[in-house]
Order: sequence, then structure tokens, then C-alpha cells
Amino acid sequence: MPRSLPHHLPRLLLACGVAAPVLAFATTLSAMALYPHFNPARQYLSELGGASAGHPSVFNAGVFAAGVMAALAGCGFGLAISSLTRARFAGLLTAVVFVLAGWGLAQSAIYHWPDPRHLAINLALGIQLAPLLLLWGLWPRPDMGRLKLFLALVFVAMGVLTVLTKHLLFPHLVNDDNVGWWERGYAIVLVGWVGVAALVLDRRLRLPAAATKTI
Repeated sequence: MPRSLPHHLPRLLLACGVAAPVLAFATTLSAMALYPHFNPARQYLSELGGASAGHPSVFNAGVFAAGVMAALAGCGFGLAISSLTRARFAGLLTAVVFVLAGWGLAQSAIYHWPDPRHLAINLALGIQLAPLLLLWGLWPRPDMGRLKLFLALVFVAMGVLTVLTKHLLFPHLVNDDNVGWWERGYAIVLVGWVGVAALVLDRRLRLPAAATKTI
């Protein structure tokens, strides 16, 4: 059993990457249901964990747990890259980005808006670099073309959303009447891709063991 742990460790950590987005979405929906006067078009997600929310602990506990799971998932991505391509430096950078993002999420759950320390959540935006780092690490694998295309599209989508939500283009597109919807769309892309990538890599890590058993 101890000898099998290193082999299974990346897959165990990647399972956190699959579960974290599900937990984040479920927590958000639950917190919204417990906050009857929450306006999803005009209010930010952080307000679900603030003093005005009906049950802020629901949202904050979920965000904290998702942050921890994101950090663990990052280590899983790093180990998976190292295992599949031996690109250890790319794997290390990928893990660092996820750990920082997880720390930012956990910090924001401890210090609620409008506490200035809540702004540590901006570290989570660093996860936008992760698709590029994964592309770099997985580039030598010609059998992972679909995943690499997916990562490239995700990176472009997050870039477009960043430009729009920061009012760098079409400054009137995102406004006080719809900012909440834009933030939710951004969050879905920002978090959701992690679950897809973790699931694909987990399946890829299973193939060598299955092939060995077949032989």
C-alpha cells in the first residue's frame, strides 16, 4: 500500500480539482437561496459572505474549502505534468499559481467584504495563467490535442472577459445593472475549466496502468 501511494497521489489531488468547482457552484446557489433579497444582476458574489447576507457562513465555508481544494488540485496538476512529460519546471509553476489562488480564496473567506484583506481574492485571478502553463507542460504530448485546444480557448475566453469587465473595451457594456451576471459568467469560466482539465488528466494517468494490466 505505501508503495502505491506515490502512483495514486496525483489522481487523488486531481480529484480535488474535479470536486472544487462543483462545491463552489453548489455553495453559491445555496447561499443565494438563503439570501432572498440578493439581486444577482447588481450584487457581487462576495456580498453572499458579508454581514447583510442571511447565512454568510454557508458561502464563506464553501469558498474556504474550495480554496484549499484548489491548492491541492494545483499540486495534482504539477505532478501530472511531471509524470506525463517530465516538464518539472512547468509543473512547479502550475502548482504555485494554483496554491496562490487557493490561498487568496481562503483568505477572502476568512476576511469578509468590505474588509480590505478580502482583496486577497485577487490572487485567484492568477489562475488565468494556469491554462498557458499546462499547455507548456503538456506540449510534447501529441495525443492530448483536444485538451490543449480546450486550454487555449479557455485562456482566450478569460482574456476577453478580463478586458470587458475591466472596461478596457466597450466601457458601457458592463454596468451597475448587469455587473453581477458578468461576474458570474467570469467565475464559471475561471473555475469550471479546472474540473474539466483535472478529469481529462486523471483519465490519461489511468491509461498506462490499464495498458500494463492488459499486457
